[in-house]
Amino acid sequence: MSGFWSRFSDSDMWWSFKHSPLTIAAAVVTVLMIFSAIFAPIIAPFNPFDLAQIDLLAALKPPAWLNGGEAQYLLGTDDQGRDMLSTILYGSRISMLVGFASVILAMLIGLSVGLIAGYSGGWIDTVLMRIADVQLSFPAILIALLVDGIVRGMLPGNSHEEVAVYVLIAAIALSFWVQYARTVRSSTMVERTKEYVQAAQVIGLPQPIILLRHILPNVMGPVLVIATIQLALAVIIEATLSFLGVGVPPTSPSLGTLIRIGNDYLFSGEWWITVFPGLTLVILVLAVNLLGDWLRDALNPKLR
Repeated sequence: MSGFWSRFSDSDMWWSFKHSPLTIAAAVVTVLMIFSAIFAPIIAPFNPFDLAQIDLLAALKPPAWLNGGEAQYLLGTDDQGRDMLSTILYGSRISMLVGFASVILAMLIGLSVGLIAGYSGGWIDTVLMRIADVQLSFPAILIALLVDGIVRGMLPGNSHEEVAVYVLIAAIALSFWVQYARTVRSSTMVERTKEYVQAAQVIGLPQPIILLRHILPNVMGPVLVIATIQLALAVIIEATLSFLGVGVPPTSPSLGTLIRIGNDYLFSGEWWITVFPGLTLVILVLAVNLLGDWLRDALNPKLR
């Protein structure tokens, strides 16, 4: 481990990170938000899922610094009397869970398709890439809505809430895999002509070993950049679907669900129900996008 850290601390990537204050700030914000979401049960003043801690008489309380606010509800309460700070922390957990899980699943699908298409070539490459081309003609949000609607239609109504998060993860992943597949395919077509791959073929290594042990590590750079950027997109799509009412159920509020709930009260003066979850979403997406931009530049040898 010490050897790895020694090599990393001497790398161009670490030097680039240290000399970019904006990237450092984005990394700190991202890490803080991730840890806040993970440890929400410890940090949050209340548990918004515990009915014993919800006071309906405290519904629509303004933030603590406004008239009518209470110190125990720092950011106010929503229409059900749930503490906004607590619901945002718990809601961030759901949004980040959907974001990370969907990106990982999309990466696995895209890597598999891209490696097979790029290494095999021929009709396999043609069929897989034409499928990718067809999917690229549809917006990601439309693909996610279509997959979500089909799965919900196939399942009994009483099971929708139980599987809503899993359906959402699958829907987003199936709308994101194409970018990975096309990028990995291009890189694999370049790598398969190099001497180290030809040497592995000559000594008779099986194709899966060549793909996973030799080619995969050399095509991961662009994949990591795409994953970082798509994490922010996945969180936005989750928020959009939840805002439209086809994402996670209201009983498991994500940031998108909180924004949708607050939208009903926005023009009656209870602005905090929408503004604070929306601001959290903006900060998270902005920080992750800044990290993605830095990673793209750091891994680009032309910019060194």
